[in-house]
Amino acid sequence: MSVSRRSFLEKSALASSFFIVPRHVLGGKGFLAPSDKLIVAGIGVGGKGKSDLRKFYESGKAEIAFLCDVDDRQAKDSVAAYPKAKYYKDWRKLMEIESKNFDAVSVSTPDHNHAVQAMAAMQLGKHVYVQKPMTHDIYEARMLTAAADKYKVVTQMGNQGSSGDGVRQLVEWYDAGIIGDVHTVQIWTNRPIWPQGIPWSTAKPPVPSGLDWDLWLGTAPYKDYVDNLIPGSWRGWWDYGTGALGDLGCHLMEAPFRVLGLKYASDVQASVGSVFTAFGQRGVFPDSCPPSSHATLTFPKTSKTQGPVTMHWMDGGIKPERPEELGPDEMFGDGNSGILFIGTKGKMMASEYAANPRLLPLSRNEEVKVKKTLERVPGSAEGHYAQWVEGAIAGYGNKQMSSSFELAGPLTEAILMANLAIRVADMPFPRPTGKGNHYPGSNTKLLWDNANMRVTNFDAANQFVKRTYRDGWSLGV
Repeated sequence: MSVSRRSFLEKSALASSFFIVPRHVLGGKGFLAPSDKLIVAGIGVGGKGKSDLRKFYESGKAEIAFLCDVDDRQAKDSVAAYPKAKYYKDWRKLMEIESKNFDAVSVSTPDHNHAVQAMAAMQLGKHVYVQKPMTHDIYEARMLTAAADKYKVVTQMGNQGSSGDGVRQLVEWYDAGIIGDVHTVQIWTNRPIWPQGIPWSTAKPPVPSGLDWDLWLGTAPYKDYVDNLIPGSWRGWWDYGTGALGDLGCHLMEAPFRVLGLKYASDVQASVGSVFTAFGQRGVFPDSCPPSSHATLTFPKTSKTQGPVTMHWMDGGIKPERPEELGPDEMFGDGNSGILFIGTKGKMMASEYAANPRLLPLSRNEEVKVKKTLERVPGSAEGHYAQWVEGAIAGYGNKQMSSSFELAGPLTEAILMANLAIRVADMPFPRPTGKGNHYPGSNTKLLWDNANMRVTNFDAANQFVKRTYRDGWSLGV
């Protein structure tokens, strides 16, 4: 069994009462003492969880000591990659039995279980790395942000672009006044790349061998198992995922947050793509995210803007109008996704993860030279993982994280607030006449009371701010 960092330090303290041997004498050049290794437990170790663990391991400063997954099929590659790691199916048992034997937890499960798993780890004093979006609900994001400070643990959300060189270049251009004051940001993506705007299957196939379906559901309401949900299409169902915004919002909105100093939005409105099942008959699929959407968030003036900022989010392949400074054959964003900053003196854009930042027109990139003022993360976006490992080893408050919960919390809340507007825009209400439905949320700007985490003018939206967990599950706050 792996020895925890805390246990090692306690034993080392006892040994040091007799004599002290310099570390380099024990191990020679490049020796890494056990106390400098981060002992990691992974929850959700297939798919993205598998690649997360690999990146931590490749830092050379992490030991993958425990693996946990409700689905043996998804976990098999990680189990093979770390043969010495102990495997659990239920993360609660892992926490209960092994809490003294690891330092940190990586959470790469579906969105609806992020918060309960991360909170349990933090309450044990464990550092946490949580895949984006940080949480499924606004309330959860607020609670996890507070918990990171309360329990003094090192946190990081898995939006690796926040460690990239691209966002730092955008900040330096903006701070130098190259494009003036930004008042509008446009963001777009081709996601979803999984089915949305569809009915829940009525088929009831058997649960596959190796999958604990009840544990996979976790906090979500009980439903019978259906095919084609695992491993990735759960993103399109509100009980488990957060749609296109949850998938790419953290990768695309992070740059505007950092460049402009944004935090909490004051209002949001949305329109959505509809699915018609027959002529004149709009399909009603409340469990499924819509096939496309356009949400508009307003952010109050910050220390880096002269007035409010309007942010447009478009998904499902919808794009904003091409800027006039961009040539007719020049790439807009990266073709699938992009970020456009519109300032009083010019424009700048970037691709997914804030990669490949460019000033517009593109000829300006050859002309404009701005001094580097921000330290780069070694390895750029790929260094995001090692940054967390090293930060956790250093301890709370000793190393700057690119996406600590202090930063990731408000970003996640903005994404989930946009989802509030998308959900109510797609929410049917019976017409007063009794004939058919209407969609009043699609014609309403939701006004947000940030202090109380509440929409003040459309109460139906508030049921999504804080979910009711299934019996037996709790956030523990």
